[in-house]
Formats: sequence, structure tokens, C-alpha cells
Amino acid sequence: MATASVLKNDFLVYLEVERNRSERTVKNYDFYLKRFIDWAKNPSPEGITHDMVRMYRVWLNRYKDEKGKSMKKNTQNYHLIALRSFLKYLAKRDLKTLAPDKIELARMPERSVEFLDAPELERLLEAPLKNIRSRDTVKTEDGLLLPLVRLRDKSILEMLFSTGLRVSELANLTREMVNLKREEFTVRGKGDKPRVVFVSQQARHWLGEYLRRRRDTSPFLFISHDRAGKGRDYDGGLTSRSVQRIVEGYARAAGITKRITPHTVRHTFATDLLRNGADIRSVQTMLGHSSITTTQIYTHITDERLKEVYKSYHGKRRKK
Repeated sequence: MATASVLKNDFLVYLEVERNRSERTVKNYDFYLKRFIDWAKNPSPEGITHDMVRMYRVWLNRYKDEKGKSMKKNTQNYHLIALRSFLKYLAKRDLKTLAPDKIELARMPERSVEFLDAPELERLLEAPLKNIRSRDTVKTEDGLLLPLVRLRDKSILEMLFSTGLRVSELANLTREMVNLKREEFTVRGKGDKPRVVFVSQQARHWLGEYLRRRRDTSPFLFISHDRAGKGRDYDGGLTSRSVQRIVEGYARAAGITKRITPHTVRHTFATDLLRNGADIRSVQTMLGHSSITTTQIYTHITDERLKEVYKSYHGKRRKK
């Protein structure tokens, strides 16, 4: 009978071809499963037992990296999710092994959502327009004198808040994908699933200013520029890490002390919608969540609105 390492390779091909999983997802599953297979000394499917998985969970929980740090519970769960998916694949091939539903995930503490309040958001969005020192600048239609890099950064921040895009989705945008004459465009998110995102008037304005002053031939929406603010020809766009550094830099410049990432802006996008009356199902669709459970991390926002409704409308006719 084939060993787990051989079957793992078949499983990864299955994920790529039949399940249409992203390259990143396939690589992650490869990493998690290789760790299990190495630990278990490359067992056969029949050799994967409930006791083996129980001992593996203990090992994961006691694992320390080279810096002596323990593995987070959610990371432990990623390992178990990969193993459970692998077992489902084996069962699909009628190979005798541990039933996938025998693996339960570790209970996670309730997630807290970090987002920007209104004054913080305004300071962040305005940060690229502050403290302009570059001598090589360009004028916008509003008469502002801005380096090309600042126009790009302003566009990035406005687009993140306007659309709620994941940082990887934003980094992969091309000029062809975004038509500034329309207020929406389609993006492919996790699992290559398409969804419509909407662009605010502010985001369209700043993105238009930025693109009008580009002199390069790169197809990507956001690219690197030299310090003088002159665009160069680049084959590739900004990386997700580059966008993250841009957001973190302007958060510091805006005097925001908590750690701000592109995902914080995405949380702020969702929070803003819910606080202004959007229903959670619509927000789920706009965020590209496949499950409403993921979107329910914002339940505290809807609870606040329910409390406001209760105070405004309940028992008004009763005597005080």
C-alpha cells in the first residue's frame, strides 16, 4: 500500500486541479502535511489512528520554534484542518484510514476586531497629503502639489477603505481590471471566487490623478517609483508586503499608536458599513467570505446598533 508521503503528492495535485485551490493554499497544505508525515514516520493510511492524532496534537501544543515561542492555537488548527482534508481525500479513494470527523479542532478564544475610529481613519487617509518635501512634484486638478509616490499612496489608502479588498487582491490589480468610469469592478478572491467591489468617489478621484501622471507601460495598478517621484517601467506591481509597509508608515505618520495593517482597514470598511445600517449578509458578500461565521466576528458592531434601536424605541409610551 502507498505511504502517506506518496498519497500526499496525489492529494496536492487533486487540490490544484480538481478543487482549483490557489498556489498558496497548496503550498500551505504541503507544509502542514509534511510536518505530520515526518513526525509520524511516513505511515500508511491504515496506520493513521485516533491515538496517533491525539499524540500529534500534544506535540503541536508543546512545540517550540528556534526562538522558544509556542505555536498559536490557530496555527495548530491549520495543521489539523490540512490533515482532516487529507483524510477526506483518502476516504474518497476508498482507502481505509481514520475517519476525518474524528479530528476536532482546538477551541479558539473569541476573536477581537481591531479597527480605526472615525478620527483615526481621517488622519490615516490624509497622511499622504502632509509634510510634502520632495522637489519633484506634480499638480492635481485641485491645485495640490504632490509627488507621484504620494498620489499612489493616497490612492492605495482610499482604495483599501473604499473596497474592503484583501491586501493580496489589491496588489494583484491591473489597470485593465478597473474602469474609472464605473463605480464597481470584479475581483477574484480566495478560492478564485469572483465578487463585485465598489469604488467611492474619493477613491476614483485619487486613482484617476495617479494614473494620469503615470508614464510607464506596466499593466499593474500600483507600482514602485523612484524617490524623485518619476514613474519607471516595471514589469511587476507592488507586493503585498510593500503595501503593508506603506500602510504602517502612514499610520505612524498620522500618530496612530496601535499597529495598523491593510487588514485593519478592511475591518474598518466592514465596521463602517454595519454601523451605518448595512445587514451582515450584504457585508459578507462584499468581503468575499464564503461562510457567514467568518463575518460574525463583527457581531459586536450589530449588537451596539441593536442596543441603540432598543433605547430609541422600546417602552416609549410607559409612564416614567
